[in-house]
Amino acid sequence: MTSTTGSDIVETAAEAAVLPLPPLLVLERVREFLDDHGLGSGEKIRARRIGEGGGSNFTFLLERGKSRYVLRRPPRPPLPPSAHDMVREAKLQLALAPLGIRVPSILAVCEHESVLGVPFYVMDYLEGDVISTSLPPGLLADEPARSRLGEDLVDTLVELHAADVRDPALAAFARPGSYLERQVRRFTQLWEVNATRDIPAVVEVGRLLGQHMPEPLAPTVVHGDYRLGNMMVKHGEPDRIVAVLDWEMGAIGDPRADVGYLIATYTEPGGEPSPLGTSPVTATPGFPSSAELVERYVEHSGREVQPLRWFEALAFWKAAVFCEAIYGRYLRSELTSDDTGASRFETGVPLLAETAVAVMHDVKDDAGSP
Repeated sequence: MTSTTGSDIVETAAEAAVLPLPPLLVLERVREFLDDHGLGSGEKIRARRIGEGGGSNFTFLLERGKSRYVLRRPPRPPLPPSAHDMVREAKLQLALAPLGIRVPSILAVCEHESVLGVPFYVMDYLEGDVISTSLPPGLLADEPARSRLGEDLVDTLVELHAADVRDPALAAFARPGSYLERQVRRFTQLWEVNATRDIPAVVEVGRLLGQHMPEPLAPTVVHGDYRLGNMMVKHGEPDRIVAVLDWEMGAIGDPRADVGYLIATYTEPGGEPSPLGTSPVTATPGFPSSAELVERYVEHSGREVQPLRWFEALAFWKAAVFCEAIYGRYLRSELTSDDTGASRFETGVPLLAETAVAVMHDVKDDAGSP
């Protein structure tokens, strides 16, 4: 049920005006924006969708003469309040870059809606690979390299969590009160907005998370969607991560949220596939086990992560909520032809919610709660 009316990329505003749905890119407006920021030259701009399909935010490769850029924008409006905030996402990366965190270079931010109807930002194009369903050649026949990549996945997270949140640019992202309470409250509200059907397990998990909330750790930067599929590895050296991508859910909060999310979305060699279905290639021999990832994080960060299962349940539950939003856009024919995989969330969202329920029952049993 992807959109079949009109085009997602058009050349002129006149073409956009006659379409039943607003296009995602109007190239003449993009060209004017690039000109205003001194990015490239030439009348001709080529644009194509890149990255994982799925219907959340959209990422495009822009080619202008010899220059390449990446433009990132949210879905078509209307959007839930505070969701898909491209300006905040760009500013967080701008705050992290001077601290040595592996992020792309943000080149320009459009904070208003006059260009594309939504805010967006443009970043530098990086040469590299994003690993999802297949391994790049340098990892296919090199088991030690797969092990090193798994280790760098942890080491990159340790670096991220070591960023000084007292830095003025980062401190601007801190909020008073409990990060974990905000997460549970926020995603409970988002479920009410996103739900296309009645799934009692989602409501049950939200209640259980609130009842068994752990004491917080000292706050760090939190990515919020930390998994292999949001990393870019170096061309020719694919055991090395060069950039952490997709910062939409970035915040200052409890670092265990990232560790729990990584483990919840990770498929270890010989293990069961992650219910979210992300980066199944880590089932290939050579990648570390989930326990090895956690052990390395604890050793290198000096930080304990228990009760980690609570954070895994949080990850599955949050994934159920935002995947339901994507499924809703699929049902309303608001996605592009690249997003046919969104149909899997018809069964995927209930599976995520039921998995979260099972994990929370483990948490209750471990705590000796009724």
